[in-house]
Amino acid sequence: MRKSKIKTKLAEGKPVLLTMLNTIDPSLFELTSLFGLDGIWLDLEHNNPSLETVSTLLRAARVGSADVLVRLAKGEFMRMGRVLEAGASGIMYARCDDAAEAREVVRWCKFGPLGKRGFCGGNADMPYCTMNLPDYIQQANEQTFVVIQVEDPQAVDNAFEIAQVPGVDVLFFGPADFSIASGCPGQFDHPKSQQAIETVADAARKAHIHWGSISSSLDHTKRLLESGASLISYLSDTVIFKKHLQCIQKQFEPLGFDFDSRLTSIDGSYLEME
Repeated sequence: MRKSKIKTKLAEGKPVLLTMLNTIDPSLFELTSLFGLDGIWLDLEHNNPSLETVSTLLRAARVGSADVLVRLAKGEFMRMGRVLEAGASGIMYARCDDAAEAREVVRWCKFGPLGKRGFCGGNADMPYCTMNLPDYIQQANEQTFVVIQVEDPQAVDNAFEIAQVPGVDVLFFGPADFSIASGCPGQFDHPKSQQAIETVADAARKAHIHWGSISSSLDHTKRLLESGASLISYLSDTVIFKKHLQCIQKQFEPLGFDFDSRLTSIDGSYLEME
């Protein structure tokens, strides 16, 4: 079974770096994985590729070394086993409210005795009936990681209990949704957001697990690492491409080129907070 790069690095006390890919093109997943990033964040909470497309993207990523972390929407327990069978290294569960919900996530992601995940060996995870059953069950439970996303004030209040759930590897703070739910949308430096990050970090530290969040810059990443974060998701293909297009405009306009931009505003982004 393929060994998780992310779980290995976290166990070694090393920071983990991912980026989010929204473009559902296998070549981009292959390229990103070949460049050696620790992981790719594939979002199925807000994006809608079919499971067949997801399987193709996961297969492309396996050409390189990157893990793929698949985020599923709240309550999508039945999809967890399918994306893991297709080759996902880990599951990110969005908008978790409390420890009971986190335990349900673990139950669907892990085989017994840790959970009640259903078995099928004819897939990329095993892979393809090439392992004996006891070894596969053991390795799948060891290598599959669970990331619980904390995005609501209620969830932050319950962060310590969530972190204590056996099988939860990482708490992941979602700054955008938290800022909206807290009544300060987009104010990522608001005292409520800063206090929430401290609460999540403290819960993870006391439970001896890891925590992480989204980063928008090198300086932002440094601040997160200094606060104890170990799993960082840096930008996305959408933001990276937008930034490069902005750079082209800025560099080429002095040469006499003009740009018929159809965007009313291209400055700033919720993923470019400082």
